[in-house]
Amino acid sequence: MSDRKYITLKPSGDKIPLVGFGTARISPAETAQVIYDAIKVGNRLIDGALCYGNEAEVGKGVKRAIAEGIVKREELFIVGKLWNNFHGKEHVKPIFQKTLDNYGLDYIDLYLVHFPLAIEYVEPSQPFGFLNSNGELKLAKAPLQETWRELESLVDSGVIRNIGISNFNVQSILDLLTYARIRPSVLEIEHHPYLQQSRLIHWVRSQGIQVIAYASFGNAVFEQVPQGTQHLENLMKNPIIVSIAEKHHRNSGQILLAWAVQHEVIVIPKTVNIDRMKSNLAIDHIQLDEDDLEKISQLDANARFNDFFENTYGFNLPLFN
Repeated sequence: MSDRKYITLKPSGDKIPLVGFGTARISPAETAQVIYDAIKVGNRLIDGALCYGNEAEVGKGVKRAIAEGIVKREELFIVGKLWNNFHGKEHVKPIFQKTLDNYGLDYIDLYLVHFPLAIEYVEPSQPFGFLNSNGELKLAKAPLQETWRELESLVDSGVIRNIGISNFNVQSILDLLTYARIRPSVLEIEHHPYLQQSRLIHWVRSQGIQVIAYASFGNAVFEQVPQGTQHLENLMKNPIIVSIAEKHHRNSGQILLAWAVQHEVIVIPKTVNIDRMKSNLAIDHIQLDEDDLEKISQLDANARFNDFFENTYGFNLPLFN
C-alpha cells in the first residue's frame, strides 16, 4: 500500500514515488535543462526510454542535479525501457548497457519491456522504430521467455533493481508469469478517465504488480487521435473535470493526476514549464469525494489514443486486444 507519496514494489521492496516525470516528446536540445529543472522542483521519479531519442540528455540533467547536491543518486528512481528491435537474447545486455551509459549511472531502478512485440534487429546507431527501411513491420523470432531471462540476469548482477513491462495485456502477462523467476514489478499503460482499464488494473494488482500511467491527460497529450475518438472533448476541458477542479480550487491537470493517485496508480506527467512541474507535484492534499469519483467513472469510453499501429502507421495490429 502507499503512504500517498510512495508505493512499495515487489519483490525488491523498493519505494517508487506516486508522482514522477515523463520524458517522451521532449526535444533533445532542451531535455537536459528540463530534467534538471524537474529534479530541482522536487521530482524524484524520472521515466525515460531509449526510443524517445533523448536518453543521453536525460542523463546529463540527472548528473548535473547530483553534482550540484540537489539530490543524491539513491533518492532518485530512474526508469528505462527495452525497445522492440532488441528483444533477441544476444541484444538485451548490450542495448541495456547503452541505456546505462546514456544515463551515466551504475544502475537503474526499473527497466521495462516497452512492448510485447519483437521486431527485427537494427544497429543502435541506425534509426529504429516499428517499420524497417522498406516500410514493413518485420517480426523477429525472439521469445519473450529468452528476453526475460536476460533481464533477470541483469537484476542478479545489480545493474537493474526492478524489471517490468509496458503495454502488455492480461494474456501476455499470464504467459510471462508461467516462467518468470523474478516477477514483473510494474505494468506501464495508457490510463486516464477516458481509458480507465479498471479490470486490468485490479487483476495485475492481485498479482503483486503495480501500475504506472502514461498519457494521464488523455487526448490533450496527442496531436492526432485515432478514428472513433474525435468526438471526445479535450479531457483537460471536459466540463466534469473542470467543475471538479473549480470545486477543489485546483486546475484540471491536478484533478486528473489526483484521481489516478487516489487509486494508487503512479503518474508521470511531462511538461517543460516549471510552474506546471510544481503544480503537478502539488496534489498531496487533494481528496476527491465519492461524488467526484462517480462522475469521473462515467467518463470511461474505452478510448485508446496511443493506438499508433492504426493511427500512425496505418496497418492492422490489434496489439492491445
